[in-house]
Amino acid sequence: MYIERTLEDFLKKATGQFPVTLVTGPRQVGKTTVLQHLGKDNRAYVTLDDPTLATLAKDEPALFLQRFQAPVLIDEIQYAPELLPYIKIAVDKDRKNGMFWLTGSQQFHLMQGVTESLAGRVGIVNLLGLSLKEQQGNAAKAVPFMPTQKQLQQRLKISPVLSLKKIYDVIWRGTFPAIALDDDADRDYFYRSYIQTYLQRDIRNLANVGDETAFLKFLRAAAARTGQLLNISDMARDADVSVTTAKRWLSILEVSGIVYLLEPYYSNTTKRLVKAPKLYFLDTGLCTYLTEWSSPETLEAGAMSGAVLETFIFTEILKSYWHNGKRAPLYYYRDKDKKEIDLLIIQDETIYPLEFKKTASPDKNAARNFRLLKQPEKKVGEKGVICLSETLLPIAKEVSAIPVGLL
Repeated sequence: MYIERTLEDFLKKATGQFPVTLVTGPRQVGKTTVLQHLGKDNRAYVTLDDPTLATLAKDEPALFLQRFQAPVLIDEIQYAPELLPYIKIAVDKDRKNGMFWLTGSQQFHLMQGVTESLAGRVGIVNLLGLSLKEQQGNAAKAVPFMPTQKQLQQRLKISPVLSLKKIYDVIWRGTFPAIALDDDADRDYFYRSYIQTYLQRDIRNLANVGDETAFLKFLRAAAARTGQLLNISDMARDADVSVTTAKRWLSILEVSGIVYLLEPYYSNTTKRLVKAPKLYFLDTGLCTYLTEWSSPETLEAGAMSGAVLETFIFTEILKSYWHNGKRAPLYYYRDKDKKEIDLLIIQDETIYPLEFKKTASPDKNAARNFRLLKQPEKKVGEKGVICLSETLLPIAKEVSAIPVGLL
């Protein structure tokens, strides 16, 4: 069963504008599936997961492109970066848009080759797991999230009410299509296999990680800290590795789409703001598997329930931008007094602040930190507290209680 993805419209636009379109993202999020669906009638498909084809692409890239001519979808391009200069030659010769679709799950190595070989010729988009709107069959109506009344009222019309149990079930299972769309699939078996594949393939390709056991400890340490300020020394201590090694491993988690580092908002008008990023896991199912929560019920009642809810909310907002082919203008605010605002969306010189709360009935205190935003260079727009409320309600002037289900 194919599930419509929000990214489809942007992929069509990118194909009409660029000779090459590259879709990046973690393994198993559906990159190949969406491109095969869009190109099934007029585009050849080849995967470099096939060792024979990967060898041909690396050793004889010109011959490879003669055999698999444009328009073509080349899957897992990171296994043969030697192809990129030859793709450039083909593009410059024919000068047609939509010639090559590429996918890849390791952004660092890919971006090095792409920026060197295909600058100005490639449109790059990021795909993550299924968003709530995609799971609900409303992919085409999913727009970049903004807490404005106009948009929230539109979301209210197409969004079902989500119970506490349903929300934590979605969080616990995660958003990889293979597990999110099949209630009968064994969730633990899926993630156990995913981690094994990740360690054995991507990690060995991205870096020489000699001790996989230590790396797995580091991965678990990162999962346990989702939604927290990055403290690389603590993570290094948990994995019993040096800080230098921990920094290198964190960069691997970033480029392979496992974690996201949310940068703080910083203004020249004050020096009292924290400059460390916040760490978020990009899939809550993988995060809760690594931290060993055995069911949605134990997760909801446990010590990480607030952190994983925050992570889920953040990743849904991030997807709303990336799956529309847009840069995510997202930051957080924290000062030296530890006063924090969970998320700032900055658009058109306006700050839209958001808090994330595990409560069904937030009061004015939930929005008290919004008054910290007194920046002369930017105005503050409408505000929201995303929470477990069942309906959209005002809680203060220009502050709404926003149900998680509206994301």
